[in-house]
Amino acid sequence: MNTSNFVLRGSVCYSAGAESLLVMDDGFLVCEDGVSKGCFPRPPAEYKNFPLVDYSGKLVVPGLTDLHMHAPQYSFRALAMDMELLEWLNTHTFPEEAKYEDLEYAEKAYSILVKDLKEGPNTRALLFATIHVPAAMLLAGMMEESGLVSFVGKVNMDRNSPACLCEKSAGASLAATREWLKLSLGKSWKNTAPILTPRFIPSCSDELMKGLSVIQKEFGLPLHSHLSENRKECAWVRELCPETSGYGNAYERYDLAGGSVPTVMAHCVWSDDGEIKMLAERGVYAAHCPQSNTNLSSGIAPARRFLDAGMRVGLGSDVAGGAHVSIFRAMTDAIQVSKLRQALVSPDEKALTFEEAFYLGTAGGGSFFAAAGAAVHKGGQKGPGPAGSFESGFDFDALVIDDSGLASPSPLSVRDRLERAVYLSDNRNIIAKYVRGNLIHSLPREQTRTKPPQKAPGR
Repeated sequence: MNTSNFVLRGSVCYSAGAESLLVMDDGFLVCEDGVSKGCFPRPPAEYKNFPLVDYSGKLVVPGLTDLHMHAPQYSFRALAMDMELLEWLNTHTFPEEAKYEDLEYAEKAYSILVKDLKEGPNTRALLFATIHVPAAMLLAGMMEESGLVSFVGKVNMDRNSPACLCEKSAGASLAATREWLKLSLGKSWKNTAPILTPRFIPSCSDELMKGLSVIQKEFGLPLHSHLSENRKECAWVRELCPETSGYGNAYERYDLAGGSVPTVMAHCVWSDDGEIKMLAERGVYAAHCPQSNTNLSSGIAPARRFLDAGMRVGLGSDVAGGAHVSIFRAMTDAIQVSKLRQALVSPDEKALTFEEAFYLGTAGGGSFFAAAGAAVHKGGQKGPGPAGSFESGFDFDALVIDDSGLASPSPLSVRDRLERAVYLSDNRNIIAKYVRGNLIHSLPREQTRTKPPQKAPGR
């Protein structure tokens, strides 16, 4: 029997668009070969031989996508949150990342992170590693073994960085990138792939960016970087690149900002109208990281303007700028900071709704994986498809949440149960987690009180 073929029953919730949340109180999800065939009020006859996994009364939602995380920073999350970005990088981040030259340290740190990710609500992630090729390979291999879907990037840095974390030259950085790609692409990984990761413009010379553009075209890789996060950072980029029209143009001039390159730019807090227009036209994904932008005094990204401009938008934890790995937390933070932006900055910008924030953390960010996966997985190997929805054709990433411990004196609708579960998110309530149809994490049956597989009613 194909273990990726089954019918799953539960209280199903998923997005059909940025403003539309579909709810089926007693729904039947069909998974065939790891791909969703849709949600139905009764199991369709053609799937009568599929086993039923019965989670009646439990919430069933798509897996979440983290579009921006720094894996080596996980070790000091929730520390030094009283600093601004550039001071925080120099005082805490760079010294910590330098430790990953030591593979024993890297393995210890990454093991803790990967365990947390596997047991939490995120099923997909874009991960910065460090400049160190062996440690980047170690992280990628651990992510592959976890069953989660990820893109892992060896970071490029050849200027304006401490000696302990600065590559000797653009040529050395490019050579290390090619070595890492040879190793990564030589693996038979199904869920993990490489992504180009220039840290940000201040740490990457013109020569390095030109070389990365050549590598991108040669290998067809997606790209993951930072854009317009902090006012001081933006001023620094203007000093370093006076011939450009702005921060985004510093990437665009090397053809490393969308277009034919599936691209995620984290933050975009200070993107002006011209930059937003360029990002929308070139199909760049903005990874909105509300908690990090608050912790590091960067500001509030104009998420409403992004959506109104037709930009592609997802959510990021930006650990360790953000202290929480869960994208459920990023959903609630996104709503809260959008209210502050409306109240204090731009009264005409409507705050995000719960439905919109839920979409950003599921289908909004999850759609990146289709284009990016097609770019990397070639030669007949099936790469990841779109995620974050149960519409037909999406990869079957799903969370089963037991919210029975969140007592209420009166009955709640499934939609309200979902909102409450998101705001009060607790990994202990996740009783089962599927990625591309594979069960990668579950609590023991005696803890979940979930019925064993059986035949669906009416068969």
